[in-house]
Amino acid sequence: MNYSAIITWQKQEDEQFEKGRYSRVHQWSFDGGMTIAASSSPSVVPLPMSDASLIDPEEAFLASLSSCHMLFFLSIAAKKRIIVERYKDHITGMMGPDSEGKMAMLNATLDPVIIFSGDQPSTETIRGIHELAHQSCYIASSVKTKIEIITR
Repeated sequence: MNYSAIITWQKQEDEQFEKGRYSRVHQWSFDGGMTIAASSSPSVVPLPMSDASLIDPEEAFLASLSSCHMLFFLSIAAKKRIIVERYKDHITGMMGPDSEGKMAMLNATLDPVIIFSGDQPSTETIRGIHELAHQSCYIASSVKTKIEIITR
């Protein structure tokens, strides 16, 4: 399977590119037709060259980890006939220098709150589904970030 996206940035006429004074706002376009406005994080590139209201690569990285995990969790729960009514995750991540001194997302913590129909599955069952989802998640398997999952 191949995946692709198109990332587009355009210098504005009045910007001083050579002095580093240019907007980091850009667009992500996906094959289904969705286009999302993005920017660097203001914690990386200061305002006004960044736009804090837009998605940044670090947030997108965390969102893709969480989304992949959730989709596998839902799939596994469905196969076990455990009905999930709602799944809401508040994922957080910590950036810092890695063992080679490079800035990296050092860890990510998924903190999902899951509402089930009918009988509440045991904590052990939920933990087992999370473990299977983590092992199955393509994104988690593709990165070296330490990933933790809070089980409720």
